[in-house]
Amino acid sequence: MSSAADPAPAAARPGPGALPAPGDLATALACFDGLPPVTVEEMLGAWRGSGFATGHPLDGLLERYGWHGKRFDGPEDVHPLVFAAGGRLVSVNPALVPTGLLVRPPGAVRTPLAARAFALAQPLLTTTRPAARLRMTEYRGVVSATMCYDRLPIHDVFRRVDERTLLGVMDLRGADRPFVFVLTRERGAPTQAGG
Repeated sequence: MSSAADPAPAAARPGPGALPAPGDLATALACFDGLPPVTVEEMLGAWRGSGFATGHPLDGLLERYGWHGKRFDGPEDVHPLVFAAGGRLVSVNPALVPTGLLVRPPGAVRTPLAARAFALAQPLLTTTRPAARLRMTEYRGVVSATMCYDRLPIHDVFRRVDERTLLGVMDLRGADRPFVFVLTRERGAPTQAGG
């Protein structure tokens, strides 16, 4: 079995434009490995996010808390956690989110009470300042656009499924497995820088 850092064998790689059914990390990573890289310029714009279930503790959790997606205003101006709140979208400062607690096996953070507490605390967690940057980095043998959090040991690496869809892998230092998610370009958002 290959580790999360090793690319899958070429025979296991699906072609661009196809995502496997959620459920298995090895299959999700084989798909990721077979997808083409993304440039920083291609990332610019607003993206709707959704988890891609692989048995990770974050599966479904962000959505339960109202996660909307990510916004890439420029290479130095990234809003990694955009949430729906009171009919509008707000950026949450990821440095104020207890990431270590969230990536542990499911427990109290999945209760309705925890989601309600997050909603009540959200005004204290929001920011108008960017909290990440975009860079080209190598992950699993391919150089692709990567969102680097400013104050957390997290890199989200992206590959292109199609013109409007990306498969992302969150690489958190110390985690035994990555979190997999999908970004879909929001309608009206440019498909490339300046367009």
